[in-house]
Parts: sequence; structure tokens; C-alpha cells
Amino acid sequence: MIFAQKRHKEKEDVMRINSPRNKLSFVDLILVLLFIALIMVTFLPMVNLLARSFSSANAISLGRVGLVPVGFHLDAYRMIFSDSAYVRALWFTTYLTAVSVFVSMTLTICTAYPLSHDNLKGVRLFTIFMLVTIYFNAGIIPMFMLLNDLSMINTFWVLVIPNSISVFNVIIMRAFFFNIPHSLRESAEVEGANPFQILTKIYLPLSTPVLATLSLFYAVGRWNGFADALMFIRPTHRHLYPIQLLLFELINNMTNIEASAMEGVAGMDFGGLSQSLQAATVMFATVPILLLYPWLQRYFISGVTLGAVKE
Repeated sequence: MIFAQKRHKEKEDVMRINSPRNKLSFVDLILVLLFIALIMVTFLPMVNLLARSFSSANAISLGRVGLVPVGFHLDAYRMIFSDSAYVRALWFTTYLTAVSVFVSMTLTICTAYPLSHDNLKGVRLFTIFMLVTIYFNAGIIPMFMLLNDLSMINTFWVLVIPNSISVFNVIIMRAFFFNIPHSLRESAEVEGANPFQILTKIYLPLSTPVLATLSLFYAVGRWNGFADALMFIRPTHRHLYPIQLLLFELINNMTNIEASAMEGVAGMDFGGLSQSLQAATVMFATVPILLLYPWLQRYFISGVTLGAVKE
């Protein structure tokens, strides 16, 4: 009986999808083509960067590299993998991102969960305090003085704690918790469940889409961040440099490399070589975080579908 009902439901879904009302209109077709063009405009620079990373220095200097590598070689990637600093920074950034996401999600959940209770005294006041921090902050110098007084400068945790929570993400998590039926919480309370059990047994299992989305937000922000390491980590502690800070240093050194190329040092095209190395380093630092998107895509779709059903 259940199998027959399932087959009937699938047949109705197919008929609904194939109905004339669900076919693309001319306006929808134009919008689809427009979005495809926008995706291509966004994607093509990455393809060009990939082609530069595999192209010869001479081809890059002559401007012959488009979307396909010219003079294919792996010299830039050999230089990166032969340099232990880049490999070490990649592994360190991966570890730093994992720890930061765990700490950030823990703090975000612990902040959003009590604020989702209407009977919490002072919930409006706490919310206002959080919103004020979005528009106003003390600035970099007071932050540096505070972290220095806490002996956090040149430590691992200076890259984790200061930016460990985002008020915007807390608001998103709080809004998602609000959408969970209060009857579930009330039923659990009647059964004798405490707030921690309600959070772990009811709220978190139902919040997988938003947890995955916010985790990705935190991961991308930490992976691409380098300003905090630039300000709070001195060159004497280069083992705490994330991969993006090494890429920042490489870009800053481009001027000296191009100046050497203009002088014709050793008859080599250092200008083209530096651009190839820069492109390879960008790909080296970007590809790992891009690999997270396919794994989390289904959670994004689930989150959109869940919101549509609730509405």
C-alpha cells in the first residue's frame, strides 16, 4: 500500500513538472541565459588564472595566454611544492580553519539558542547589544592593545578568538531556531528533558542545513583571512602564517621581481615567471576551500526546500 502511494505521488510530481504551466516562458529563457552569462563572466577569470599557472613565462609576458595554457609546464607548481613554507602553511591553514569553525559554531549555537526563547528575561536588550557591535567597534589599535595585555600576540589563538563569532550568523541561526515548532520543545519539557537535551536531540538535528551553511561561511572567512595574521603575528613567528598571508607577501614582492626582470638578470624572464608563480599560488590556496562546496550543496538545497515548505 505504501509503495503504491509512493508511486502515485511520483507520477503526480512528474505530471506537474511536465505541465504547460511549468514550461519555460520566453522571459524565463532570457533570465536563464542571462544567469549563464553571469556565471561564465565569474568563472572565466579563474580559468585564465589556471591557464597562467601552467603557461611559460615568455607566453605570459607576451600576453598570449587566454583560456588555454601556452607552453605547458609545471615549473610554478614544482617551485611551490619544493618550498616547505607553502606546504606547511597549507596544512596549518587547514588545521586553523577546522579549529576556528568548531569554536565559531559552538559559540554561535550557544548564543542563538537562548535568544530564541521568548520567555528569556532581557532578550531584547541582549539583541540590541549584539546589533550595536555590527555598526560600531573600538578599532584596530584598542584591539591590539587588548590582545597584547592578554598575551595573545604571536599565538595560535589570536587567529581564532577575536573573530570567533559573527553577529550576522547568530541572527541567522536564531531565526532558524524560531522556525522550529515550539510544540516540540514543550513536549520534550513535559517528558523531563533539560535545555541541553532539547538542543542536542531536537534543535540541532533539525538544523543541519543552517549548520552546514554557517560552517561554510566561517570556513571561507577564516581560509581567506590574512589581515589578523598580518597585524598580530610578527615575522619571527612565520610558522603561524596562513597560506593567504604568504600569497600576500608574494604579490607584494612582484615589484622587486619585475624590476629584476627589466634589468635582464641572468637573461631570464622573471616577470612572466613571477606571474606564473603567483597564479599557481592562488590556485594552490583556492582549490582546497572550493572542494567543500560540492559536499555542502545538498544542504543548501535542503535549507531552501525546508523554508519553502514552512511558508
